Amino acid sequence: MNSKILLSLIAATFLSSGYAVASVHSSKPTISQQKSIVPQIVQPKWRTFTAPDGHFTVLMPGMPARKTQVQKTYMGEIKLEIFLIQPPEQEAAYIVTYNEFPDSYVQMNSPQKLMDEAQYMELKTTKSRLINQRNIRSSNFHPGREIEYVNAIGKVTKTRMFVAHNRLYKVMAITSEKQHETLNKTTTGYLNSFHLVVKP
Repeated sequence: MNSKILLSLIAATFLSSGYAVASVHSSKPTISQQKSIVPQIVQPKWRTFTAPDGHFTVLMPGMPARKTQVQKTYMGEIKLEIFLIQPPEQEAAYIVTYNEFPDSYVQMNSPQKLMDEAQYMELKTTKSRLINQRNIRSSNFHPGREIEYVNAIGKVTKTRMFVAHNRLYKVMAITSEKQHETLNKTTTGYLNSFHLVVKP
């Protein structure tokens, strides 16, 4: 199994396993009502979430659900951690994931290569079109990248990924097309709040 296949499995685990931005309406509107509906944004109470191992903090709109998976590969077991929350009355999802690679794999691949392959597989798995891309750094100078893309049904995703201490972190905000602009400040604040609590 090569690295692209591995990253494909990792991407598919959380992007294609039922994690989607749900539309929220109490009842189905009539055709005349649909024209006048303006999505109502209910802002939940945001608080600092600290990873169980203490390696990162991030502001989240409540306590995220946690899912852990271990995948067996040619290089050994790869652990994938997923933290996900979808606030009620918002067409949005906030996700943080990370996977741990063995030392030997990280030594053979540069951070840029890891992010190149992760980006490629994320776009391929979600069948999305890239809108923006830029290189960034974490608050304590770990290499990173920000990408923004839209899929075929209009879901807009902004992902920031960082490589630090044998891990590839992804911080993702997924919104519906109609709430994308309304939630722009909220999603930007969420992404900006992510902090790696590890030494560079």
